Amino acid sequence: MSAASSASSLRRVAPLVIPAAGRHTATVVFIHGLGDTGHGWADAVGFWRTRQSMNEIKFILPHAPHIPITMNGGMPMPGWFDIKTLVKGADEDGPGVLQSRDYLHGLIQQEIKDGIPADRIVLGGFSQGGAMSIFAGLTAPVKIGGIVGLSSWLLLNQKFKDYVPDGNINKDTPIFMGHGDRDPLVLYDLAKDSEKALSSMGYSVTFKTYRGMEHQACAEELGDVEAFLSSRLPPKGH
Repeated sequence: MSAASSASSLRRVAPLVIPAAGRHTATVVFIHGLGDTGHGWADAVGFWRTRQSMNEIKFILPHAPHIPITMNGGMPMPGWFDIKTLVKGADEDGPGVLQSRDYLHGLIQQEIKDGIPADRIVLGGFSQGGAMSIFAGLTAPVKIGGIVGLSSWLLLNQKFKDYVPDGNINKDTPIFMGHGDRDPLVLYDLAKDSEKALSSMGYSVTFKTYRGMEHQACAEELGDVEAFLSSRLPPKGH
């Protein structure tokens, strides 16, 4: 089966959508990690939405299709791309990454079509989803409002520049990266190397370390994400 035909045969279900509590003026697309679903981040969205500053934000929590994951013995599970191993310089699933990037770009374009300006859209995610948010955000054909990558890393970093659109329109788009220094899965050094690579290419990265945190999100980190979202997507009022 060709890559094109296998791409079109992937079963995708509609994302979990949590509408804005007030007038819808901004959208956050938040992408889950390997083996999870969009529902796994509904509680975090509930936490963020206790703040009035979030009333105008619609949250889209997409679900990854089930695909075989090499590091899981080839067993199918929800994933945005295959992972063979999580070590620096490992062979990466380029076609899978690009396929998921195109899907996420489609979600952004739909929001724009529905009247939300690109700079009022933030892409975020955790682990594999955070890696996708950084990659898809920086390679988006429109200038978005911000990028959040939690417990994540830079995908296809050897060829990353090849995927950046002409004009590098997201060069100044703020990126928030959060990572636990005890993460046993996505190693802290991989995240720090990713931050260095992004900064060396001129991107605007804020990196925050959470002492003692493993491969998870803590209340402090969720609070920092909320502050970032509020700063990037302030209420417009009436």
